[in-house]
Amino acid sequence: MSMTKKLVAVASAATIVLGLAACTPDAGGTGDGDSAGSVGISMPTRSLERWINDGEGLKKLLEDAGYSADLQYADDKSDTQISQIQNQIAAGVDILVIAAIDGELLAPGLEEAAAQDIKVIAYDRLINGSENVDYYATFDNYKVGQLQGEFIRDQLDLDNAEGPFNLEPFAGSPDDNNAKFFFSGAWDVLLPYVESGKLVVPSGKSPASNEEWASIGILGWKSDSAQAELDNRLASFYTGGEKIDVVLSPNDSLAQGIAASLRSAGYTGGDD
Repeated sequence: MSMTKKLVAVASAATIVLGLAACTPDAGGTGDGDSAGSVGISMPTRSLERWINDGEGLKKLLEDAGYSADLQYADDKSDTQISQIQNQIAAGVDILVIAAIDGELLAPGLEEAAAQDIKVIAYDRLINGSENVDYYATFDNYKVGQLQGEFIRDQLDLDNAEGPFNLEPFAGSPDDNNAKFFFSGAWDVLLPYVESGKLVVPSGKSPASNEEWASIGILGWKSDSAQAELDNRLASFYTGGEKIDVVLSPNDSLAQGIAASLRSAGYTGGDD
């Protein structure tokens, strides 16, 4: 996808609505009750509140702007998302807004969309493996990770506290382009403290650089996989009375699994 076709650093769904005016032949409608255009919205799951808010918020903004909008959630299943997108294409939408579960698998459907002159906006997650993506609407994911790292730094007062503190870092799904930016932002803040010994990673799951982030990635951002991973780390590396002081989690779904693992191990909020 050429850089000229990317729409980068979109801060809100409202900005997408403004951009859609350029994607439809008659953005103002016909004046006789017809909609400005039809939009298919494909979100990955309802299991996280952010996707519910994003999907419902975008749908409302579109409808308020005169578009008709079909919002679908795929229950984190790629085959379901592919089927839903195929149905939206068959229904004749003008535009597709897709937060991909696995963008690599969407190429055949996007080829059909292009053949029907349907504009495609990759929402939040970059769709790789297809040239048939017209715009990319995203956030500053590196900055998000940086803020996560800074929060850990400030909460532990790493610049002043004696330490050391036990850290267990997690990274997102290796097949999600965003995951490396989340981790890089956080690790650029935290790695110097790891190298100095202020932060210690008892499990050894400590990438030596940003480029090695996928070695601790959790495929599919799955909560149960994150829970199982932390269960294993606790059982293997925290058997002598050691305690985890902080966990780096790049998103809510991993955090849910991590929190469940910590609760099972007897941790409670505010433990010292």
